[in-house]
Amino acid sequence: MEVWSLILNILLWFGLYVIVSLSLNVEYGYCGIPNFGKALSVIIGAVVVGGIVTRILMAIMGVQGDLVSGSSVVSGKINAVVQSDPVYGIALFVLCLVLAVIIGTIVGALFILPSARLREDYLAITLLAIAETFTMVCYYNPVIVGSYYGVSVPDVFAFVPSSMRYPFIVGVVLSLALLVYILLNRIVNTPYGRLLKAVRENEDVMKAYGRNVMTVRIKTMALGSGIASIAGVLLTFYTLRVQPDSFLNYGRTFWTFFPFLIILLGGAGNNRGVVLGSFIFATLWELVDFYKSNIVSALHLPVEAVWLEYILFGVLMLLILFYKPEGLIKEKPIMTEPIKRKAKKLKS
Repeated sequence: MEVWSLILNILLWFGLYVIVSLSLNVEYGYCGIPNFGKALSVIIGAVVVGGIVTRILMAIMGVQGDLVSGSSVVSGKINAVVQSDPVYGIALFVLCLVLAVIIGTIVGALFILPSARLREDYLAITLLAIAETFTMVCYYNPVIVGSYYGVSVPDVFAFVPSSMRYPFIVGVVLSLALLVYILLNRIVNTPYGRLLKAVRENEDVMKAYGRNVMTVRIKTMALGSGIASIAGVLLTFYTLRVQPDSFLNYGRTFWTFFPFLIILLGGAGNNRGVVLGSFIFATLWELVDFYKSNIVSALHLPVEAVWLEYILFGVLMLLILFYKPEGLIKEKPIMTEPIKRKAKKLKS
């Protein structure tokens, strides 16, 4: 049973990191935007479920009180409805995904506006500062998602037997991760993908050719943020809570640092590499987390077991940057359909 639970944990985090890391790969790997505020996009997905949809449900069902107490009441009522009719749960799940993508896209476009004309280092710092500011506002303002109290959310999968709930959620996460991979693969293997790489390589040349680099950045951030917000929705319906203290304590680590590590491990500007990097990372993370106490005691390491993952993955990032900067799978030129047809003609 422990092995089965470990496998499910690996697959769950693999799917979530595929979604977030692929969206970051479009921004950073293809377009060269160092989005150090990536966690904001994931948080937006959670805020949509806990702060917006929950309020809508409270108004529809006539639940009085503040968000913290009202969310528990409305969650119980919705769970009872979903158990009797799964259609309501599926409809609510789809509604949350659609709203999160729309709001995430809008926020992503607005997110880049104050800093879209900045160079890489200043851009990275500005994006990080904006994301951290929003995170702290969520934590200290109870109006948004209940501050440190958090809010409960309905179980849209309440119709699934409790023994099968976790495998079912893992299946949903992996299915959406596959859809995101197919969608982004089709998008970047087009002239738009070549434009992103051209902007990444030399902005001045693209400006000379009449391209509006700022517009390209805004569109790219909107796309990446909209997709990453899906992970926030999935994570919220897995935990059944929106807890802002996790935004503050784990947000930048889990949803900014780790996705960058995954991209560097698999290969920037390479979707297949990102998927491979996500799987390796999720596997190593869960194995180290599962056996960290044994590892620390067996090797007599002078550190607390809770910090072992962070130390190991920090060292891993340094090793990648020194010895394998191109990642496990090297980036390849984008072959659009016209280029493929031309190549076939030249071969024949």
